[in-house]
Amino acid sequence: MKSIRELCGVDFPLFAFSHCRDVVAAVSRAGGFGVLGGSMFTPESLEVELKWLDDHVDGKPYGIDILVPEHQFDTGGMTIAQLAEHLPTEHREFVAKVLTDAGIDITSELAGSHADVPPATSPEVGHELMDVAFRHPIKLIANALGIAPPWMIERGKAEGVPVAALVGAKEHALRQVDAGVDILVAQGTEAGGHCGEVSTLVVVPEVVRAIRAVREVPVLAAGGIMTGAQMAGCMAMGASGAWTGSVWLATPESEVSETFRQKMVAAGSRDTIRSKARTGKPSRQLRSTWHDAWEGPDSPGSLPLPLMSILSTPAFARIDKAADSGNPQARELASYWVGQGVGLVDSVKSAAQVVQDFMADYADAVERLQSL
Repeated sequence: MKSIRELCGVDFPLFAFSHCRDVVAAVSRAGGFGVLGGSMFTPESLEVELKWLDDHVDGKPYGIDILVPEHQFDTGGMTIAQLAEHLPTEHREFVAKVLTDAGIDITSELAGSHADVPPATSPEVGHELMDVAFRHPIKLIANALGIAPPWMIERGKAEGVPVAALVGAKEHALRQVDAGVDILVAQGTEAGGHCGEVSTLVVVPEVVRAIRAVREVPVLAAGGIMTGAQMAGCMAMGASGAWTGSVWLATPESEVSETFRQKMVAAGSRDTIRSKARTGKPSRQLRSTWHDAWEGPDSPGSLPLPLMSILSTPAFARIDKAADSGNPQARELASYWVGQGVGLVDSVKSAAQVVQDFMADYADAVERLQSL
């Protein structure tokens, strides 16, 4: 089995998933491995982001994560704007009421929207994003939401780029290994975003043990990992490193609003919720009055992916803008994907400082283990 260092060229196996290029570059420069969440971009904007990364990682390795669901959603080639026209009236009206009741303007135009392209969950978008990614010196390409498609694995092997896949259960890991992936990310339910129901403490050793009889591949631990000591603990269970996400949101470089950073610092580990009220699939977020509304008696219920995302994305853009402008009701609605590890966030630190803290905490934890 090739090591993570041999596969990805990273010395300290701290993988940092982020939608923000500044975080990705800062982590890679500091000795970790930045991974850009690519599915929020169009092929054209992803080209811009990756070109910027090429110029700012100082030759250090980085990777990209693309959302290619195993069960594709047939959108008939329609764009986001065209799909939005098919959103049920009751859902549109419900969102409008939630926002207007909070004093949020819903009439102004939103800047930076990509309504004239298909949703990121469309197979043709996945192909195009992958083509863009392989035009750059990426050292990893990862897929979420199911088995990595054969065309991604074949392209990765042809390009000499390892393919990683996120799994939330032992049976998913076995299917991914059979499919030919190079790296597994065993993600516990503590994680922010789309996640399963098994805890990190259980799923990591379960996956490591299960795949051993089939084909050994490096396993990265994910879900609630916010410190180097946690990383060391997961590696003691057989992981080859850590895949992290939420910890980078509490950095000044991240894509979240200032309101959300403040809410992260104030939040506890029990303040998250696994809900369909943002994408249509269960994903862990910071609980807010948005979730209370969707769980209330007047709620029309969530829509399937990608329709729920098309409904919620512009709503949250308005919420964040209003919250940062001082609207207290909008602040109560503000939310983002974040894991239960949010309870370990006590301040905002630079991404480089987070990497340094991880390294120091990891070294201290290993020393404690050795002393035992």
